[in-house]
Amino acid sequence: MTAFRHRALRWLSADVYRKISACFAALMIYQWIRCLGDYWWSETFTIVNGVLLAAALANLLIPSKGLSIGLQLIALAGLNVAFTDFQWLPFEGSRRNIMDWFHWIGDQFGELNPFLWISLGALAAFHVLVLLRYKRIFILLLAGAAVLSLTVADSIFTPIYLWEEIAWIVFIGLGWLVASHFAGFKERHPENWAQMVEYPLSLFLPILLILTLVMAAGLFVPTVKPVLTDPYTAWKESRGETVPSFVGDKAITVATTKNNADTRSGYSRNDSVLGGGFTFDYTPVMTVTTNYRSYWRGETRALYNGTGWLESPEEKAEPAHAGVAPGKGLPANGIPETTATEVVDQTVEMVRKDKFPVLFGAGPITKVTKVNDSADAFPAMSWLPDSWELRLAKGAAVRYPKTYAVQSNVPVLDENALRSGAAAEPAGGIAGIAGIYLELPKGLPDRVSELARQLTQDAATPYDKVRALISYLQLNYNYTNTPDLSKKSSKDFVDAFLFEIREGYCDYFSTSLAVMSRSLGIPARWVKGYSSGSLPGNPSLQQMQGIPDAVNANPDGAGTYTVRNADAHSWVEIYFNGYGWLPFEATPGFSYPYALPKDEPEAPAQVDPAADVSTTVEPVQEDGGFEVKPWMFWAAAGALALALAVYSYRAFPAVLRRYRGGSDTINARIVSETNRLIKHCRKKGLDVQGNETVRETMSRWSVRLTSLQPQFSIVQHAFEQAMYSSKSMSQEEADRVSATMKQIREHLG
Repeated sequence: MTAFRHRALRWLSADVYRKISACFAALMIYQWIRCLGDYWWSETFTIVNGVLLAAALANLLIPSKGLSIGLQLIALAGLNVAFTDFQWLPFEGSRRNIMDWFHWIGDQFGELNPFLWISLGALAAFHVLVLLRYKRIFILLLAGAAVLSLTVADSIFTPIYLWEEIAWIVFIGLGWLVASHFAGFKERHPENWAQMVEYPLSLFLPILLILTLVMAAGLFVPTVKPVLTDPYTAWKESRGETVPSFVGDKAITVATTKNNADTRSGYSRNDSVLGGGFTFDYTPVMTVTTNYRSYWRGETRALYNGTGWLESPEEKAEPAHAGVAPGKGLPANGIPETTATEVVDQTVEMVRKDKFPVLFGAGPITKVTKVNDSADAFPAMSWLPDSWELRLAKGAAVRYPKTYAVQSNVPVLDENALRSGAAAEPAGGIAGIAGIYLELPKGLPDRVSELARQLTQDAATPYDKVRALISYLQLNYNYTNTPDLSKKSSKDFVDAFLFEIREGYCDYFSTSLAVMSRSLGIPARWVKGYSSGSLPGNPSLQQMQGIPDAVNANPDGAGTYTVRNADAHSWVEIYFNGYGWLPFEATPGFSYPYALPKDEPEAPAQVDPAADVSTTVEPVQEDGGFEVKPWMFWAAAGALALALAVYSYRAFPAVLRRYRGGSDTINARIVSETNRLIKHCRKKGLDVQGNETVRETMSRWSVRLTSLQPQFSIVQHAFEQAMYSSKSMSQEEADRVSATMKQIREHLG
């Protein structure tokens, strides 16, 4: 036993610097990729981190380099299979055609795209870093490049906060340099090194203490305001523009630019110039645990300037209730005591490290229960009772809460009350701030007001007028995140949308509803925040085509919703005399989750008569031949990698000769290729709901990606004919469908 222990110690102590370098390399890559936390899927992080851990352990425990690399490749393959939706694809084609074999192998690897290539890149970077351990200049360059790249990512141009990662990179770089110094000293002066290691504490403890102090100084140093103004801020200020600055925090800023789709979706910080286009960003922002589904309200705007929304002078001068206390009621003006309300409890947990000017909640918030699990007073918050905004104090010292719990009293939608009594009459004044919610810009074209009057000439009450406007907008204008701005000639945002562009997203529809309502003498204000989000296992349609599912008006609603950047949204609140403010949704495909009177029946679900609800996407059933299991392929792949590293690669042809089975009909091949196309589109962000037909899936995708509508239609019809028709499709038809699928893949990238 003693001899075995000595051999084990000698084995572990062999080439210690290489093993330490492997640990430093894995840690440096791990810290660097953390900056991608909001852009990678969780599966990607799990696989890459697992690969780095396996690589570090293999370098620590396996003396043979060939065996170590082979085991690392086996671990990489196993992690990719375990944490992705990999499914074994049967061989299709001629077994005597080498190109068919190459296509089949390519399809197998395509199932793991992009996870396999990202993890392979991380493993390759790990080995490059380990190879560069001999020169201290290389270590300095590596650490410097990592710090520089993280510094750029953490700059004012992005909303990412990476100070902790930068501090850890510096700490790892210093530790690696110390290890390099001692490794060189041991090689040059072995006798002196042997004497020094007899007193390890006196040698290593001071170094560890110094590194710890440097690390602590970097992580816990207090934030200070910049002494000098950077050139970018000076340039922006010279143009009369403001730059959001949060030392230690970041803000999501979605600027309006001239390009049609050059921004990403998210909560906007500047609404004075609306329009343009954007791409959907499905990065999670927060989770909301609630007893009732709702929209998560943020800020209110009252002043429409012809191009967007601003805070009116009255809003800026609105008196605020400072020093919000736990459990203390917050007054909400604009809701009479006679209006029925529903109590909505919400617990919000922020996922991102961004700083918003307000806290989000169902409107209006009437009580703050906890902030960061503390029930103490919240002096950094103030409540605006007219605007229904729970504002956070500005300044670097105030951090946005990680978690908070609020309670809201949501008005109940009572259509009978809205069509009778005081609500049937025009609203004459609103709590001392009459006028700001009726103001229109002087340059508003007359045809906007004339259109609103024509649409509502037969409506008897303000509520009916608003409903008529909403119906017109939803039925006559298309939803798209990339409106064609070449059609725009009018200087007014609403006029250009209604009469020229005739397509757009939530800002277009909500602003048009607010302006047309005001032109009829109906008070309206613009609200921005987030739509409900999605429950686990039930992704919203907004994640698939840019708009969420139209749900029942009175849903169950309880659960934990994941809210993403793509859920950022705007809507309208309309004021009714004697009833108060009530939210309205004008954007097609969206449906505000109203609370309804208890005795009102639940609205029936909408069913598309054109959709075959009995049709679901089923996996292709293979029969006959030898059934090959996935673990067989990866066992062969692992044996191949090990053979390449240690012996040879002669086992590969034997593995191929063992395979039997595959699809033997053209119809089955089309069905199989359609299923693979759906999986590929899912990896590109076009998710599929459970128990959903191919027709339903591709119809929604066609709404989001209008340029691919003909291709999706061809694939859909081919799938239905191959799956359900008794007719056998020809090879020419199959080739045409395959070419169409290739066009879709190339378009998605």
